[in-house]
Amino acid sequence: MFKGIAASRGIGIGSVCVIKEHDLNYEAKKVEDTAAEKDRFNNAIEKFKKETSEMAEDIRKRIGPKEAEILEGHLVMISDPSMSGEMAKMIDSGQCAESAVEAVCDMFINMFSKMDDDMMRQRASDISDVKVSILKILLGIEDVNISQVAPGTVLVAKDLTPSMTSQINKENVVGIITEVGGKTSHSAILARALEIPAVLSVPDATELVKDKETAIVDGTEGVVFVNPDGDVLSQYIRKREDYIRKQSELKGFYGKETKTKDGTSLELFCNIGTPKDAKKAIECDGEGIGLFRSEFLFMDNNHMPTEDEQFAAYKEVAETMGGKPVIIRTLDIGGDKDIPYLNMKKEENPFLGYRAVRYCLGNKDSYMIQLRAIVRASAFGKIKIMIPLVTCVDELREVKALVEEIKKDFDANNIAYDKDIEVGCMIETPAASLIADILAKEADFFSIGTNDLTQYTMSVDRGNSDVAYLYSTFQPSVLRSIKNIIECGNKAGIPVGMCGEAAADPLMIPLLISFGLTEFSVNPVLVLTARCIISKWSKEEADELTNKIMALDNEQDIVKALKEASKD
Repeated sequence: MFKGIAASRGIGIGSVCVIKEHDLNYEAKKVEDTAAEKDRFNNAIEKFKKETSEMAEDIRKRIGPKEAEILEGHLVMISDPSMSGEMAKMIDSGQCAESAVEAVCDMFINMFSKMDDDMMRQRASDISDVKVSILKILLGIEDVNISQVAPGTVLVAKDLTPSMTSQINKENVVGIITEVGGKTSHSAILARALEIPAVLSVPDATELVKDKETAIVDGTEGVVFVNPDGDVLSQYIRKREDYIRKQSELKGFYGKETKTKDGTSLELFCNIGTPKDAKKAIECDGEGIGLFRSEFLFMDNNHMPTEDEQFAAYKEVAETMGGKPVIIRTLDIGGDKDIPYLNMKKEENPFLGYRAVRYCLGNKDSYMIQLRAIVRASAFGKIKIMIPLVTCVDELREVKALVEEIKKDFDANNIAYDKDIEVGCMIETPAASLIADILAKEADFFSIGTNDLTQYTMSVDRGNSDVAYLYSTFQPSVLRSIKNIIECGNKAGIPVGMCGEAAADPLMIPLLISFGLTEFSVNPVLVLTARCIISKWSKEEADELTNKIMALDNEQDIVKALKEASKD
């Protein structure tokens, strides 16, 4: 048995096809005729754009527009002057096209790969895809064609790039195993869109697994069995049938209200990063947007977005959601998120430094631009403002004062906006948790960010594998913190949501019901799963389980007890 990351749920059983990587080595020669080399480079870029556009269109037709955006993003990247222009400059200085492509791409890969945010690290993977594709064109290497694999195939590769995925015939591929990638990687996104079970980050998979061997891919638990014995094979055939039955059950929750077993109505929202993601939220039956990560508007630009540019983006989301709530988190940068054109200073410990609301309040001119854009867009839907990384009540009060200043200006100039626009805060630090009762008197709502709350509470760097065993939302300290936050919000009569990954965890959901959480915000593809799990628990059942869990003193026993009680 091999272990990896459970990236696309389901059970796949089939015959292995190992995809070997091409050798991309080249001789880095000094170029004399730079004009000719630039022509060779430009021809390669044009070929890359043409092929990528064709693949994007194919994915759009066969899988969907959301998945096609992955490849369209590659086109945006290579068209950015900060990338292609820098490559051209290096060629002008006498470097060969291959060296220029590799050096510039590696610079960006290094920058993004150091970030803690999964979506930011995915940018590094995107740029790596672009680099490999262009190098193949420059070196005259034909890409692997996997469109003709036999029915019942389990694909095994170092990484499954979007260009490779575009060739997959989902009728023939029953499972995917890769050596790299995580839950938010494009391999995972595309595998989920194709509904193919996938286990990623299986070390040395292409060397350990051989062509024609039988493999079981458990994309729910993140395990792979190669040449399983009869008992294991029979067990997984039954598991596969059970999974298919459960998926059919989920479809019955589309269009239904989110309710507990005893009829308590809850809200089930979606987390998004771009205006286009709002369409996915609607497609997946989300009831609103619980977290719009506005920093992506800044990261996808080579300049500070203007008020009108930001307004257009926020307005688009509001109109797409058709009056459903849209919670926009104001700029959350610093820590693992760097935006080059902002020229943020290097810090000894950026996660404890000048980031999020601290940076925004220290740069009020640019922050006011964002706040004005959000307030303007509130005229077109039910928009709310959420402040990240709050650690003291003064920060919340200062942002609210800025919003009031904007309202007065809009009133004086007859600019439309929602006069009842709400301002709330993310509770994602131990400091905010400890003063949740104070913050609840000032905030219009809370949203718990479990990723950072867990990291800061446990003093764990999520990117450090040596201490990763401590990073769990099921640690008693984290559970007590979550419980306190929700209770303080409920006592003050304000809505309390959760936009961290824990909101969609089947093991966590009964605890959140018992604690009194009113709003769950999850990845759009997990909406129906979360709704189904919520429907299986009554408040009484959740309270009974929670009393047992909160009496336990360690994470291992808590997880074990929750798994035993699971209704997934």
